[in-house]
Amino acid sequence: MPSPVPPSPVPQAAVPHPEGVSNEEFRAAMSRLAAGVCLITAHEPALTSDGPRGEDVGMTATAFLSVSLDPPLVLVSLREGSRMDDLLAEQPLWAVSVLADSQLQVAGRFAMKGRISDRLLFEGLPWERGQVSGAPLLTGALATLECRTESRVEAGDHTLVIGRVLTAGLPAPDAPPLTYFRGRYRHLAP
Repeated sequence: MPSPVPPSPVPQAAVPHPEGVSNEEFRAAMSRLAAGVCLITAHEPALTSDGPRGEDVGMTATAFLSVSLDPPLVLVSLREGSRMDDLLAEQPLWAVSVLADSQLQVAGRFAMKGRISDRLLFEGLPWERGQVSGAPLLTGALATLECRTESRVEAGDHTLVIGRVLTAGLPAPDAPPLTYFRGRYRHLAP
């Protein structure tokens, strides 16, 4: 009697969630939504025998939006358990620099995964410390905001941080914006 032939491997189809959409389908659909690119920053305070010190932390974000005009509120979506998520759970003050087209390298620099320290990422960048948040604000950004966390909402594998806008500036308001579309940074046509 011949031994049974094992079935040939079948390519894995996209595994849907119980609701019906797979991660791949969802990612593909959402990649068609063009987004602005921001640098989210905060200052992680630390006390030493010499006085207050700390480290500046930054991350690239495309999930950032205006929530309310009165009061002025914004929202940023942070990967749960990320360094920024952990920091903003403790530090209520943070900042946003809306990136200009010329700041593509900044976006790539702060989107790197697995980095140990942000200290080197800020090196050589033109920035100034926010007067309210103490966080870095890029001097060539389209706009800058300093925020204080109003609430945090767990949402799947992300945390939605809603912040009250405390200051707003326009360092380079007429520069073209940096956008993110279909998994790549893009330049808007004039």
